[in-house]
Amino acid sequence: MLSVLHNLIAWAPLGLPAFLIVLTFVIFFHELGHYLVARAFGVGIESFSIGFGGEVFGWTDKWGTRWKVSWLPFGGFVKFVGDADAASTPDRERVASMDAGERSNVLFFKPLYQRMLVTAAGPAANFILAIVVFTLLYTLVGAKELSTTVGSVAPHSPAAMAGIKQGDKITAIDGKPVKLFYGELQDIIQGSGGKPLAFTIERGGRPLVMEIQPRKIDVSDIYGGTEKAVAIGVGPGDDTPRNTVYIPVPIAKAPLVAVVQTWLVVDVSLTYLWRIVSHHADASQLGGPIGIAQAAKSAASHGLYDLISLIAIISVSLGLINLFPIPILDGGALLYYGCEAVLGRPLGERVQDVGFRVGLVLVLSLFIFLTWNDLVR
Repeated sequence: MLSVLHNLIAWAPLGLPAFLIVLTFVIFFHELGHYLVARAFGVGIESFSIGFGGEVFGWTDKWGTRWKVSWLPFGGFVKFVGDADAASTPDRERVASMDAGERSNVLFFKPLYQRMLVTAAGPAANFILAIVVFTLLYTLVGAKELSTTVGSVAPHSPAAMAGIKQGDKITAIDGKPVKLFYGELQDIIQGSGGKPLAFTIERGGRPLVMEIQPRKIDVSDIYGGTEKAVAIGVGPGDDTPRNTVYIPVPIAKAPLVAVVQTWLVVDVSLTYLWRIVSHHADASQLGGPIGIAQAAKSAASHGLYDLISLIAIISVSLGLINLFPIPILDGGALLYYGCEAVLGRPLGERVQDVGFRVGLVLVLSLFIFLTWNDLVR
C-alpha cells in the first residue's frame, strides 16, 4: 500500500491540471444540456454550478441564475426553482405553497414530456459534444491509428519462432502494403485461414522477408481477458508518435465517422459491463477518478490530439453512465417518469425517497470500488 501511495503522490500533481480540464469541460456541457432545454420550456433556474461546496467565484445573469465555480470540482449541477438540493429533489413544502403564477416556471409542474426532455438533455449533450469533437479532429488532423510497429512478441508464438522482434515494423504481407495494426494487419492474419504468409519487415532501416504461419493462440482482448484467435503473437506499440499514423478523413464523411466512433465507445463499454455480469471479464479493469486523472496526464503528455480525444471519450462515458436507471442519476429520473407515464400518476413520495437513498448508496459504493481499483493498479 505504501508503494501505491508513493506512486499516486508522484504523478497526481502532474495529472491534476489535465484531469480538471477534461472533467470540467465535459461536466459543463452535460449541465448546459439540462440548462438550455429547461430554459426553452420556461423553467426557472436558480444556479448553474461547476463543482460542489462553497462558491469560489461566480456571477448572476439577467434571468437571476447564479453561475458559479465551487471548491470541489468533481461534478456539477443545475438547480431549478423549486428544487431542494443539487440532485433536483423537489422541495415539496415550498412547491406546495406556490400559487399558479409561481408554479408556471417550476419543473415539477411541467408536462411529463418536458420533464423527460430536460432530464435526457444532459446525456444527449455529452453524446453531441463527443460527435462534434471527433468530427473536428478527423476533419482538421485525421483519424489517429496504431501503426504496424511491433510493440510486443508473445513467447513461443509463430512470430517469436520466426524471429520477429519488438520494434520491427511490418510493411507488407504477401506483397500487399500494410500501415495499420487494426483493420489491415490483424484482419489479413485472421482471414488467412492458417496459411503461411510472407511478412516484409523493416528492421534498422533494412527490409527482411519472413514466412510465418498463423495459428490459433491465446490473445489479449480489450476487456482484459484472453480469447482464441488466428494470430502470429504480436501486439501493437504504445500510443506514441513513433507507433501511430494519421489517416485523412474526407470532410463530408467526418461526421459519420465521428458518430461511428461514438457508438463504438458505447458498444465497448456496454459489452465490457455485460462480460463482467456474465463472469467473462474482470471488474478490476474498471477505473474511477484517479484512473481518469492518470489517463488525462498520459494524453496530455502525448499531445493536444490525445487530450481532446479523451474529452470526447469521457463525454460519451459520462452520458452513458447517467442513463443507467439508478435513482440520483438522470436515468433514475427517467425511470420514475416512465413509471408515471404507465401509472398515470407520479410514484409515491416514500417510494421515490427510498429509491433515492438506495441510488445514493449504489453510487457511493461504486465510487469507492473504482477508486480502490485505481489505487491497486
